[in-house]
Amino acid sequence: MGQTIAEKIFAAHRRDMPTPGTEIISLDAVFCHEITTPIAIMDLVEKGMDQVFDATKLKVVIDHVSPAKDSKTAAQGKIMRDWARRHAIKDFFDIGDNGVCHALFPEKGFVRPGYTLIMGDSHTCTHGAFGAFAAGVGTTDMEVGIYKGVCSFRSPKSMKIVLSGRLATGVAAKDVILAVIKKLTVAGATDLVIEFCGEAVAAMDMAGRMTICNMAVEAGATCGICPPDRVTAEYLWPFIKNYYANIDAAVADFRKWHADADAKYVSIVEMDVTNLAPQVTHGYKPDQVKDIGDMAGTPIDQVYIGSCTNGRMEDLRAAAAILKGKHVAKNVRGIVTPATPAVYRQALAEGIIATFMDAGFCVLNPTCGACLGMSCGVLAEGEVCASTTNRNFNGRMGKGGMVHLMSPYSAAATAVAGVIADPRPMLA
Repeated sequence: MGQTIAEKIFAAHRRDMPTPGTEIISLDAVFCHEITTPIAIMDLVEKGMDQVFDATKLKVVIDHVSPAKDSKTAAQGKIMRDWARRHAIKDFFDIGDNGVCHALFPEKGFVRPGYTLIMGDSHTCTHGAFGAFAAGVGTTDMEVGIYKGVCSFRSPKSMKIVLSGRLATGVAAKDVILAVIKKLTVAGATDLVIEFCGEAVAAMDMAGRMTICNMAVEAGATCGICPPDRVTAEYLWPFIKNYYANIDAAVADFRKWHADADAKYVSIVEMDVTNLAPQVTHGYKPDQVKDIGDMAGTPIDQVYIGSCTNGRMEDLRAAAAILKGKHVAKNVRGIVTPATPAVYRQALAEGIIATFMDAGFCVLNPTCGACLGMSCGVLAEGEVCASTTNRNFNGRMGKGGMVHLMSPYSAAATAVAGVIADPRPMLA
């Protein structure tokens, strides 16, 4: 019987099957950040088990509160720094070199087709965009991963989402995944791997694929996966060029991580995105989604552009296309956070940082702070934010605050209008 992408990856990494339906798989990488990993580190130290399975396979960053905002977050950073030095972890990214983990690690070439990786972060599913199995896990699994380089999972079951058609101008990958979550609901893919495929996915760049995989967890999925192809190979080429004669050879090799034609899925969902309008959330659940026209005119206080969902170069270019020559409304404060130093430098070189500043935006260093309401853009009670982040839970960006999730196009248009606005007329 044919296999899904996840089944192929598990078969290649299986170490043991202690009970039917439970698999122990080896890990190609363990990703770590300073909010969840210090707990695992300190527990291992207390148990007398302060060791790492392979220092070259640990990728570590301080990103959620960067720089530290108080003594507690400073202590978390210190635990990470001391641990990285103690175990000679080369790939440790501290203040100045750091970036949002799910943007920085792919940018560094740490994710490849067929890889398995874990992290103590629910949006680890982002990395499935490369044809990898990537899952967010709890503290115990992180400890085992750091110590032994393995993790236990249920045998993977997959859902296939076939996205056909082509996106219209002003409609982005963020709109696609919001529409998918609306259709599936927040529990619709619980404990499943979502395979995204179809002509709309093939037409997406890696930034777009990372966006849709990033929010697979908002539908309950363990991971989102895209079949690796030429787009994947071109993104990774600087890191894999010594392993292949040419890109064609890499593309051919990547096909071994494609699902078989007779693979079995729990369900198959088909969506045509040709006539998809920009999407926006309402309420406090990621599946509470409407066409932006249905929310047009809703007042907002803040616009935030950034995060592991939409802080990449492509996202900043999209927002800048709206903002060029315009200014944020007087009632709005705009905040933009390039996801990595490389994105920041490129945005500077292209004049995009100047575009944001001329439009009245505050430009921050790479950090996750605002997204989870920890720093750099926290909302006051009763305030409303139009955001390119991934969660609109009650209090997510600040106690009593409301978050409306949308694409960079829509966020920029909303900043200019001062109320939720459709970006398409501004692009026209």
